[in-house]
Amino acid sequence: MPTARRADANVFTIAASLPFAQTLARGMRERFGSDPLELSRATIYVPTRRATRTLSDAFAALAGGAALLPEIRPLGDVDEEEFLLDADSEMLDLPPAITPVRRRLLLAKLVREFHERALEEKLTAAQAAGFAKSLASLFDEVQTHGVKLGDLVEPERGEYAEHWQKVKLFLSLLDTAWPALLESEKRQDPALRRNLALEALAKRLQAGKSGKPVIAAGSTGSIPATADLLGVIARLPNGAVVLPGLDRTLDEDSWNKIEEGHPQYGLRQLLLRVGVAREDVRDWTDDACPLPARETLLRETLRPAPTTDAWRAIADQGGGEIAKGLEGLSTVVAAGPREEAEAIALVLRGVLETPKQTAALVTPDRNLARRVAAELQRWDITIDDSAGRPLAHTPPGAFLCLLAEAADAAFAPVPLLALLKHPLCAFGQEPSAFRAMARALDRDVLRGPRPDPGLDALAKLIARKNKEAIAQWLAPLAKMLAPFAALWNAHDVPLRGLVDAHIALAEKLAAADAQDGATRLWSGPAGDAAARLVAELRDASDGITLEPGSYPVLFRGFAMEAAVRPPFGRHPRLAILGAQEARMQSFDLVVLGGLNEGTWPRAAANDPWLSRPMRRSLGLEQPERAIGLAAHDFATLAAGPCVILTRAQKNEGAPTVASRWWQRLSQLTNGLDLQKNLAAGEDYAALARLRDTAPAATPVKRPAPMPPVALRPRKLSFTEVERWLRDPYAIYARHVLRLRPLDPLDGTFGPRERGTAMHKALEKFLLQFPGALPADAGDALVSIGEQVFADMGLPKSVLAVWQPRFDSAAHWFVDYDRARRADILSSHGEIDAEHAFDVNGKPFTLRGRADRIDVLTNGTGTIIDYKTGQPPSKKQVEILASPQLPLEAALLALNGFKPLTGITPGQLLYVHFSGRADGGSAKPLDLDAAAMAEEARKWLLQWVEWFDDPSTPYLSRYWPERLTDVGDYDHLARVREWSVSGEEGEE
Repeated sequence: MPTARRADANVFTIAASLPFAQTLARGMRERFGSDPLELSRATIYVPTRRATRTLSDAFAALAGGAALLPEIRPLGDVDEEEFLLDADSEMLDLPPAITPVRRRLLLAKLVREFHERALEEKLTAAQAAGFAKSLASLFDEVQTHGVKLGDLVEPERGEYAEHWQKVKLFLSLLDTAWPALLESEKRQDPALRRNLALEALAKRLQAGKSGKPVIAAGSTGSIPATADLLGVIARLPNGAVVLPGLDRTLDEDSWNKIEEGHPQYGLRQLLLRVGVAREDVRDWTDDACPLPARETLLRETLRPAPTTDAWRAIADQGGGEIAKGLEGLSTVVAAGPREEAEAIALVLRGVLETPKQTAALVTPDRNLARRVAAELQRWDITIDDSAGRPLAHTPPGAFLCLLAEAADAAFAPVPLLALLKHPLCAFGQEPSAFRAMARALDRDVLRGPRPDPGLDALAKLIARKNKEAIAQWLAPLAKMLAPFAALWNAHDVPLRGLVDAHIALAEKLAAADAQDGATRLWSGPAGDAAARLVAELRDASDGITLEPGSYPVLFRGFAMEAAVRPPFGRHPRLAILGAQEARMQSFDLVVLGGLNEGTWPRAAANDPWLSRPMRRSLGLEQPERAIGLAAHDFATLAAGPCVILTRAQKNEGAPTVASRWWQRLSQLTNGLDLQKNLAAGEDYAALARLRDTAPAATPVKRPAPMPPVALRPRKLSFTEVERWLRDPYAIYARHVLRLRPLDPLDGTFGPRERGTAMHKALEKFLLQFPGALPADAGDALVSIGEQVFADMGLPKSVLAVWQPRFDSAAHWFVDYDRARRADILSSHGEIDAEHAFDVNGKPFTLRGRADRIDVLTNGTGTIIDYKTGQPPSKKQVEILASPQLPLEAALLALNGFKPLTGITPGQLLYVHFSGRADGGSAKPLDLDAAAMAEEARKWLLQWVEWFDDPSTPYLSRYWPERLTDVGDYDHLARVREWSVSGEEGEE
């Protein structure tokens, strides 16, 4: 390597439009010639582990086969997930770094103690862990920049005094407690350890006399210790620093006005720290810049705001260079994230049509990355997001999370079924057989109102429903779950005990008849990641106690942060990368996706610990520094030969704001036909819409099924006849198609259950007191109601609302009924009726049950219907829109109620059992009951005869009581499609 230096330093750069890794490798070959042994003596420091693989591949491609490569070692940049310095010799004398999980737990413990002692506030362990995460980031930043929290000066009153007081209290705790805690752990903060290792490496290189070449390439020196190391390497006799995309053309005025959000800010700060002038930086190779116009376009697009008046000169000159820079640059504006993902998938799919062509989607939006990967599956193209999947989104991680959350919810129906239906859950049985029983538990037991929490309440519910097979299946499972559930009864539990119980139970649940649970749970890349997380959490749990309710939140939080990456099977020509992972890589086509504010770049984070003045007083960089790093990535990636920029106009229904870089590009090219110059060869957004666009469809008509007469129902109840009148399609679906709606899972105890309980209580009351009512009859009815509620297994929360209302209604009803009993000869509650009518020589049976029929002393019968909701109006009964009571009267006149014969219908009565302040109300209908009975009989026969005509259809929503009503079969009848506006209830 030449030893001639300018400014006593060897600092080089590779233009942004050149492929960095390939150019670096070619420059190394030019300097060392073809001697493979000489090249192998060199050491190259690169920013990331992925960069080491990329550079190794570049050397291998350049050599055309097997070759002795230089030693390539990662340093780690400030925004890496973990700090990397793979330099064991520099770390031998340093204590090991504390693990992230252990540090988070210990910091959370300090946060809880501080809040409880100093602020007199109590935080849960989960809340404290959230604070601890941001606190760990603050520690990393403070130690990275070599500042001390104690250097934070007392502010002037009014500047940030209130926030300061709280921060000062906590920092005083950290200054004493945290270092002592680390010393007792015999561990070191990762950032401090990395700084010490980098300093040790710099000293070793500076003192070394081996003369071996040392090159640092691709780093921007974001970490001060890294910048110092780069300065040492630059001044070594055989050292060199190769910067990525240094802009040496930007005018001096703009260079001096660069702020944190500019892509060149980090490189400018690095040169200042190293003591090298920009003009002293040389090209790494003699390769000419392949896309000077594109670099000019990006330079002007990202020009510092104070100097954007230079755009006027560009406009006056016609913008020729800018227009040329737009060649090969395209945009895709999608309506939403789904359309954006489909358009990107089409772009990547198109690349595969050209042999050997490569492409990559680069985006910080992991949701967009996962969408694109899913879209590519349409063509059986498997491509993995390089950031991996969160462990919580994989089968083992989801299973472990579900188990903890089910225990926290006392095995309530929804979390319990989510656990039992998981593919890994088998409990020693054949998995499909186990899931079949779980579905039976769902369908036959848990549908309907939610039972009381706990496994005992679930067992009682199964017993009430007489599901013996399910009870036998669940009993051993519940016995195994019980000890884990019992841990939630304690106030504080050792974390290690929770982890051990959690994992032991998970392995037992995951066992199948052919495999043990450990094999099924911990296999594959996701199982390995889960095992590592569990081991790290267990090792980090010494001395940590927490309330059990925080454990599921804590565990899911760690599982969301643990990434699962496939070890093999990456696509050879396509990639999905984050901006950091794409550094030093090059592709024939690059898609930069998710270019919206808040996504790329991300919004400047608000520091919960230090305000901007505090950061300034400590010498810390402002949050906009992260935007500058993102801008450098964008500028480098957008300098490629073929680049497509994409964004979505809306996200989750809300309009988005285009990325500041997108907006600047639009402003710079305002004098040009931007859409023409930035139009892709194909309109991928339109293609994405076209792929999902169906021909104009004729709206479906209201369904009018006409089944054969032989299949039409010949036996209906009173309530079904009313449903037949209002919604014939519901009768067709229930009796012809034999479809039964499932009750909702984890439903609430609503009007139907309240009505059932009230009817049962009044039936028992009438049986217990058939004659005159005693003085304490009201209290007796209240006691009966309590027993009915207990038999139904009502939760305490429901009883707290229902019981007072029932008590009020019960006393009102007893007073009202006592006054009537003098005229009552006998009362009959919940009495069944059935009568077969002859309709054109074929029987039609009307059946049902009356809530109550009172036979009066005058020989007539009063037909009573109990209502917990609003009773029908007189008009509705009169026109037979609510025909139940007239039909009951018709069967009473026809001796359909077998115990009652020769009774003439005398009165139709609704009793409203409301439970409000007045308790209830009686609503006798001023109608001729006998005449209404005859009219109802004639109407029913006509209605049956009409439906005996094969051409009579079962129409949906023929005569709905209210347009807003929703029927059990409306979705099957596709009501929303054939109604006038498509809105529910409008026809």
